Amino acid sequence: MGRIEFLVKSRFLCLFLLNLSSFAYCSVIYNITTTRAVSPEQTLNSPRQIFELGFFTPNNNSHNQYVGIWFKEVSPQTVIWVANREMPVTNSSASLTIGSDGNLRLLDGERNSIWSTNISGQSNDSIAVLSDDGKFILRNNITGEDIWDSSQHTTDSLFPGTSWLAYNETSGVRLTLTSWKSDNDPSIGDFTLSVLPQTPPQALVWKGSKPHWRSGPWDKTKFIGIPEMESDYRSGFTFIEGLPPGIAYITVSVLRNCTYSMFVISPTGVLKYLCWVKVRGWYARWEAPVTPCEFYAACGPFGVCQRDEPNLTCRCLKGFVPKSDEEWSKRNWTRGCIRRTELSCGGNTSSINTQGGKPDGFLKIGGLKLPDLSDFLKDFDENECHQRCLDNCSCSGYAYVNGIGCLVWTGNLLDMHELSFGGQDLNLRLAHTELGGSDQKAKVKIIISVTTVSIIPLIGAMIYCFMKWRTSLRVKTNAPNDTSRENSQPIMWRRPSEDEDSVELPLFDFHSILLATNNFDKENKLGQGGYGPVFKGTLQDGKDVAIKRLSSSSSQGIGEFKNEMKLISKLQHRNLVKLLGCCIEREEKILIYEYMPNKSLDTYLFDLARKAKLDWTKRFNIIIGVARGLLYLHRDSCLRVIHRDLKVSNILLDEKMNPKISDFGLARIFEGTQYLGSTRKVAGTM
Repeated sequence: MGRIEFLVKSRFLCLFLLNLSSFAYCSVIYNITTTRAVSPEQTLNSPRQIFELGFFTPNNNSHNQYVGIWFKEVSPQTVIWVANREMPVTNSSASLTIGSDGNLRLLDGERNSIWSTNISGQSNDSIAVLSDDGKFILRNNITGEDIWDSSQHTTDSLFPGTSWLAYNETSGVRLTLTSWKSDNDPSIGDFTLSVLPQTPPQALVWKGSKPHWRSGPWDKTKFIGIPEMESDYRSGFTFIEGLPPGIAYITVSVLRNCTYSMFVISPTGVLKYLCWVKVRGWYARWEAPVTPCEFYAACGPFGVCQRDEPNLTCRCLKGFVPKSDEEWSKRNWTRGCIRRTELSCGGNTSSINTQGGKPDGFLKIGGLKLPDLSDFLKDFDENECHQRCLDNCSCSGYAYVNGIGCLVWTGNLLDMHELSFGGQDLNLRLAHTELGGSDQKAKVKIIISVTTVSIIPLIGAMIYCFMKWRTSLRVKTNAPNDTSRENSQPIMWRRPSEDEDSVELPLFDFHSILLATNNFDKENKLGQGGYGPVFKGTLQDGKDVAIKRLSSSSSQGIGEFKNEMKLISKLQHRNLVKLLGCCIEREEKILIYEYMPNKSLDTYLFDLARKAKLDWTKRFNIIIGVARGLLYLHRDSCLRVIHRDLKVSNILLDEKMNPKISDFGLARIFEGTQYLGSTRKVAGTM
């Protein structure tokens, strides 16, 4: 009996295992044929089981079923492609099969065709497989030729492992991603993404038929309207054009430190570059638009969105005023701005007379996302680009972009905003009087002269009171028992004889600083440091200068200010920035330097486009120049100085790319024969 019982149990176990293996074989398959279909209880897997295809229901409260592809390992389920977006099935008897004509067909419970690949001239020798790069492929099983694949029929996602056809100008085929209607409804939504086959190409997100967001043009390495496209981001996305002409491809690769990554356009119109790691799930490495400034044409024609503001805030370009003050007062920016002064080119006689017959000019505005609707002028250098725009009365501005070339605009300038870093220079066409030329300066001088003559009695009284105050202050300063009051007085109100460390340095009044910087206009801002903002200014003699204004919130106070003023005025070297003067009035502490037209070294080293300008000769010249400046500070100057905050943003470049060391606020003076020293605390930049 024992032997018989053992045999019965063994046969039962074998039968159970056979049934279990048959069930597993039926629930997971690796191809679809005319005799093998996918039912709602089954899934089609890729060879390495990275992707899975089958029926899914996006909403637990709905009976609608769709055929889609998702990542097998990722939870919750992330669908990357849907076959029947507009035609869901509602019963459990549906199936995805290959018909007698060799096409993939989705059939409902009554054998009606809901969706089909609809390829003409096929036979029943087809087979369907799911690849490890997420493509659902219909293949001729005899020749091995791919007849159809899902990558040619995208839904809302792009994922790694394949090259996506961006556009083919000959056939008219264009890549389009279309958002889901909602997170629980894969039917066609309101937003689409496509790459326009223009020169240069750019990507746009549309809401219906209206632009919603754009990337800016492609410069062979990045879309210039997306400053975040640095090396890590660019390694996950590549745009390949012109091989052959009129055809372009997009490739997506897995980002560093991500198990999976993909592009997707959300139901709200946000384009996201997502990364998935097991411990964290999906998170956005980049997304746009996320701020009001990024929405298309948010500020209307000739309006610029200001990035530093928490809410949508617009301003007009210089030389322009709001088209409707009433609308702008209500924060309605959509109608934008209009010119304040008519251009002389193509204008009437009165406009030419107003400008004294002088031609229009261009104002350079930096750090912008360039406007939309540009025209590309092939094989033009920067000077030719300038001249071509100047000669065309309808040209509103131009830009010369590394990697692209000459871009010009006619008519309105739309969709501009300030970028937090990177950005391009726009040369805006303005009437001569709007450029602040010599005629404008002459008018300012006349106004100042008339005003001065009219208030001579008042000035005389003020001088008398001031001299009386200085006399009393000097008596108090020399009092032996009141040293604290001496230390509290602003240093520049003393005569050189009263302070052995004082220096003879030109003093500028605050009013002249305001005139030079156009009241510290944002358009004149060169940069921002721990000390405070730096502005470009133009003195009344026409000389350009850099004006550093001590921020009231800066940790650097009167001591650092005095230190920098004293040091730089005594240090003279061709590789040190030259101090031209200072201003101390009320709470203002300002230094005036020579202007460095090429800004600081970091603007070249950390900008992919500008970095190309630093060939080895220029780099070597900069290295030698900085070394000479340091040697002078450490060994050869009348004062031995250590800088203590030397970094690339404190190395300025003149018009010939010669380096000059700047920012001596934290510098320390050594004794005349001292070569070594120590400090009690860390100084400089983190």
